[in-house]
Amino acid sequence: MGGTVTVTDGKLTAAAVLPVVMRGRLAVVAVLASLVVLLLGVRYAGDSGPGRTDARIGEAAYGVGAPWWHLAHATDFLGDPGGALLLLTAGVVGCLRARRTRAAVLLLVGPGLAVGVTRLLKPLAARTINGDDNLAFPSGHTAFLTAFALALALLAAGRSGLGPTSGTVLALAAASAAGALMGWAQVATGAHYPTDTMGGCCTALAVVPAVAWAVDRVADARHPHKG
Repeated sequence: MGGTVTVTDGKLTAAAVLPVVMRGRLAVVAVLASLVVLLLGVRYAGDSGPGRTDARIGEAAYGVGAPWWHLAHATDFLGDPGGALLLLTAGVVGCLRARRTRAAVLLLVGPGLAVGVTRLLKPLAARTINGDDNLAFPSGHTAFLTAFALALALLAAGRSGLGPTSGTVLALAAASAAGALMGWAQVATGAHYPTDTMGGCCTALAVVPAVAWAVDRVADARHPHKG
């Protein structure tokens, strides 16, 4: 990740973490993702069991045998505090070594805020699994890995100078792949219903673009160098 600069509205600034050409499209994605979280939260509010869709998907994914069981647990670890810390540390150190302070902030704040939002939403949805004390919707593990992958994809898109279509496709592909992987692991281990993981993935898609935009705005306001 190089220390390139961009010129926006006559100002010379450090490389944006939310590429300008992608802002409009990702704003639409964020709004749609927010609506999905809202609709799923309302649909499954107060439930303590799987819906029809959950049952069909869960039947195929739950209780897999070796080696898939070990892969599911390894993936689940990436969303635990220990695994998340390892990923975040590696990402932030890489960004700081490349002198990409904005990128380091995005990698910390984006996934962290996505998980924080899931924690705020869980008592509101009040959906449970494996007992009344286990709030399920939306999945924090899925939100974290999706957000982390999405943040990395945004940085890669900006570094490569991708256009609006190719950059958005890269971002959504990375986020979807990470969300699907962690979502499968959560269902396979019985920690979440499939729709919980969908809610977690969409939470990340709603939060990370907003965080990236805010990081750029704050950084540009603090260092308004004229081009």
